Amino acid sequence: MERRVVITGVGVVTPVGNTVKEFWDNLVSGRSGIDRVKSFDPSHLPSQIAGEVKNFDPKDYFEPKEARKLDRFTQLGFAAAYQAVKDAGVDFSHIRPADAGVVTGAGIGGINTLENQHRVLLNKGERFVSPFLIPAMIPDMLPGCISMRFGIRGPNYSVSSACASSAHAIGLAYRHIKNGDVSIIITGGAESTITPLSFAGFCNMRALSTRNDAPQKASRPFDKNRDGFVMAEGAGILVLEDLEHAMKRNAKIYAEIVGFGFSGDAYHMTAPDPEGKGQIEVMETAIASSGLKKSDIQYINAHGTSTPLNDKIETKAIKAVFGELAKEINISSTKSVTGHLLGAAGAVEAIALTLAITEKVIPPTINYEEPDPECDLNYTPNKPVEKEIFAGLTNSFGFGGHNATIVIKKFE
Repeated sequence: MERRVVITGVGVVTPVGNTVKEFWDNLVSGRSGIDRVKSFDPSHLPSQIAGEVKNFDPKDYFEPKEARKLDRFTQLGFAAAYQAVKDAGVDFSHIRPADAGVVTGAGIGGINTLENQHRVLLNKGERFVSPFLIPAMIPDMLPGCISMRFGIRGPNYSVSSACASSAHAIGLAYRHIKNGDVSIIITGGAESTITPLSFAGFCNMRALSTRNDAPQKASRPFDKNRDGFVMAEGAGILVLEDLEHAMKRNAKIYAEIVGFGFSGDAYHMTAPDPEGKGQIEVMETAIASSGLKKSDIQYINAHGTSTPLNDKIETKAIKAVFGELAKEINISSTKSVTGHLLGAAGAVEAIALTLAITEKVIPPTINYEEPDPECDLNYTPNKPVEKEIFAGLTNSFGFGGHNATIVIKKFE
């Protein structure tokens, strides 16, 4: 018999808060985490703004010597995992090690380490390159570190599918539990790519907002005057459990994951299919797998990047899937507040959806000032909406045409 999969713990490190409470309060209040880049001098670049994590000290989670061996994305991801495990109240010493797993996602991984060590190579030579370059750089070091800290010996791997990475990780973790592979999984994702090289690449692609004079107004999904996404960093981690396992230990249950879909566009390296075919397919698949009716979906946490193409095509896809129901659904893009966390976005947004269900509040899409005729749905503009949510879905779409949709419902 297929198992039911519930969410029993969440943890975040984001541009708008390094705890779940702070993150949620700022999301609902619409307080932007975007500002001028402070980790390097961006003055020579067209885009000079980002969503940087503030006041994070890795020494809160690691011994200083250990922290120096790890890339920032792993530090952020582990911090979120530590929070999530604590929130779930789970003691892994009481769980058979092979009955637990770790599945996380990162679109890029340890690019901070790569850039720093490349400078060492050019300035000092090969002998001075750190022996920790490779382990710090590879995306799978995050699940590796988490498993080592908690003694977890079940499924342990990393997923990389650009901005869909952590959504794919959650979906695969959900399936591991549903199919009976393990009873509990730590899952989600982390990313930290606010570096000169990353910025240069995205700027030259013309993907980033150049609204440098008004950073907090720059991420404006679905608004007519959107001009690109705002890069951000951070992590989101969830603890997923088999319902029976959670109930045996009297765990707090946030919500239930009931559906997951993934698809490919097979269209272009960076642009979504103009008809939204892959996006339509992934939402249809996720809803069908959930056993819910389309009318049960009351909230969509959109991919909503604030790029001209993405927002228009995601709107078209939502209308194709839901028909007349589309206008009744509250939609919001929490990227308007956090910026785009790339490979970590799906996990942070799955947590936002989970909290929207448990707190009965839909966070707003901020900076929505001038409607776009091609984006004509209810994007929950500028103010939160109190609403009882039975079920919702969250979309994640990545370069390369990678699509993932997760369906989460109120636990009953």
